[in-house]
Amino acid sequence: MKKAVNIRLEEEMLEQLDEYAHELNKTRTSLVEKAIELYFDRLDEMVADRRIDDLKKGKSEVVSIEEVFKKAGIEF
Repeated sequence: MKKAVNIRLEEEMLEQLDEYAHELNKTRTSLVEKAIELYFDRLDEMVADRRIDDLKKGKSEVVSIEEVFKKAGIEF
């Protein structure tokens, strides 16, 4: 289910958005959704990089799936 969100954009950005929407025969909403979706992909990469750095620095550790199942009481 979609929900409405109100955002404020610089006038120039809104004009660009409208130009792209018109050129591609898309709605503002569909372009904004796609942009956010692509940015989430980038954020996933940033989170993964941070987690790898934490592993390298010893701030976190890797736990085997067998150990996770054992702690959860699941027979593997």
